[in-house]
Amino acid sequence: MADLPPTHTQHRTVCNRDCPDTCSIVATVEAGRVTALRGDPDHPVTRGALCYRTNHFLTTQYSPERLMQPLLRKSGELTPVSWDEALDFVAEGLERTKRESGAASIVHYRSAGSLGLLKHLSDYFFSLFGPVTVKRGDICSGAGEAAQLIDFGESDSNDIFTLLESKHILVWGKNLVTSSPHTLRVVREARQRGAKVVLIDPVSHPTVRHVDHYLQPQPGGDFPLAMAVARLCFEHGFVDPRAREYCDGLAEFRALAERESVEAWCKLADVTPEQAMLVARALGQGPTAIIVGWGMARRTDGGAIVRALDALGAITGNVGIPGGGVSYYFRRRGAFDLSFTQPNPAPRTVCEPTLARDIEALRDPPARALWITAGNPVVMLPDSETTVRVIREMPLSVVVDSFLTDTARIATVVLPTTTLLEADDILGSYGHHYLGVSQPVVAAPSSVKSDLEIIQALAQRVGLGAQLAGTHRDWKQRLVATKLKAHGVDLETIERGNFKNPLAQPVVFEGQKFATPNGKANLMREAPPLASRPSAQYPLFLLSMSTPKSQCSQWATTPELPLPLTVHPSAAGGCADGEICEIESVLGRIPVRIEHDPDQRLDIALLPKGGPRSASACGNMLIRARTTDLGEGGALYEECVRIVPRATRDLGPEPGSDEPARPADER
Repeated sequence: MADLPPTHTQHRTVCNRDCPDTCSIVATVEAGRVTALRGDPDHPVTRGALCYRTNHFLTTQYSPERLMQPLLRKSGELTPVSWDEALDFVAEGLERTKRESGAASIVHYRSAGSLGLLKHLSDYFFSLFGPVTVKRGDICSGAGEAAQLIDFGESDSNDIFTLLESKHILVWGKNLVTSSPHTLRVVREARQRGAKVVLIDPVSHPTVRHVDHYLQPQPGGDFPLAMAVARLCFEHGFVDPRAREYCDGLAEFRALAERESVEAWCKLADVTPEQAMLVARALGQGPTAIIVGWGMARRTDGGAIVRALDALGAITGNVGIPGGGVSYYFRRRGAFDLSFTQPNPAPRTVCEPTLARDIEALRDPPARALWITAGNPVVMLPDSETTVRVIREMPLSVVVDSFLTDTARIATVVLPTTTLLEADDILGSYGHHYLGVSQPVVAAPSSVKSDLEIIQALAQRVGLGAQLAGTHRDWKQRLVATKLKAHGVDLETIERGNFKNPLAQPVVFEGQKFATPNGKANLMREAPPLASRPSAQYPLFLLSMSTPKSQCSQWATTPELPLPLTVHPSAAGGCADGEICEIESVLGRIPVRIEHDPDQRLDIALLPKGGPRSASACGNMLIRARTTDLGEGGALYEECVRIVPRATRDLGPEPGSDEPARPADER
């Protein structure tokens, strides 16, 4: 590390927020306060660079809006109380609920606002205390992971640096600049070595500047485009001669691709046959890697889309080789033993994308208590207003967070927890194979507890103190004590830094040997229903996207309101650039500031993800709760909206505007 004045020290930690890059951070600390953050220059993936959100995290760390003591609702208002009063209230409420209605009447919701693996100890507590009702499905990645489990028997990826051996890289539906900036650096290096990079995405975004070719299909056009490419591969000899040996259902997949002509498939995708041929030829001239974005899987046919891409990689011999692969996910938990966290099977589950509706429908017993950690479901999940109503009507709702989020604001109890710079945890990554240990670079305020300390204090009150006892380090050692220990790895090994998971294969499915029951790639055989289209009444697909400043509901800085809505000038409904208008769906309306972008399609409207409901700036207020075809993911990108000039309607109170906007939240 660089020489510093004697009053300055530097400390390493790992970012634990919901992002594939899991960056290694170097924090400069002066007199107990973090004064600067930078990427760890010695980490093979981080290589000295952080995203905009983490570069600006000190604004969040030292925000005056940070919660510094527990809040308990009294006479309708959240009121500061002591930890003892808050935890006694929660413990008594959970025990009473269990005694009167059974443990199944308690719902435990843990999401991915923080990816530290010690967060799973809340699962352990509620499995011991209950077991209680838990969530199933995955709002973000459910469809794609389920698709790859069917196709390959596992959802995992080649080592990120095998991209340097690629001749072609297909970036299919992913904005690397925003969502995977460290993968972008590897892709750029591969391109410098001669790889040709093709971007396929309905949305025009900055990644376009880093590719050789750009295809802009209609939203949901990925499946017919994949079918056009598949047909061309069969017709032009781009299929691996050995494909029949390691692909199950090859003939059926070919029949599926040949149901329509190349021209017909391309018309459905809104691309040209020449563009489809460009992709087919790239696959035929491998090794070719497909980097799969998660957005296109957030449709009702999202699983089918990923299965189609899996099939393209498999039939052309590009899976199981260096420089190839269909990369959707890295097994971030695969090196760790979390089996103990669910000792007792949950009596029932609720689906994450339809969480509020499912909770509302619970009977025998109905839900009476809700615990929320590492999540802000009011903003994260579709149909925000139903989520708000269900939480408000819950007799007991507890939120663990660092800020008064939209979800915390309506809870019964709010318990303040640590930030990523105070976290003591261990992590894997879903964007590469390196493991990391997050260590506090500064002490948490004395009035704040970590998630583990909160669970331990609660466990002591309900007779489970012995089971949850142990320091953060004790629990981290338990997580590495089985799988990693068998490879001669202990916690100290990981703490030394820059440690690659020894269980991860550099090339997954090497030699085309898959983790399916018969050892073959399982190709799809049936087409999904045709993709939905906008209507004359609601002509624009609403795509609520991550931006450099916003990831889920985690903002780098307080968003400027109303949020910008980016559209093609001809799709703006006559609204001028910079004009304040509204967007409206079948569920409601929110104000937006129009931004013209002639590079966008005429059928999409782009809104930053995770805006506050309290300021009527949350896209999920407009999106219905629907699930994907596989994996019970959230079908978030099929809601259509229209732009309405504000002068054309009588404006009443905005949904969610009963409370003032708040600054950025930690989760």
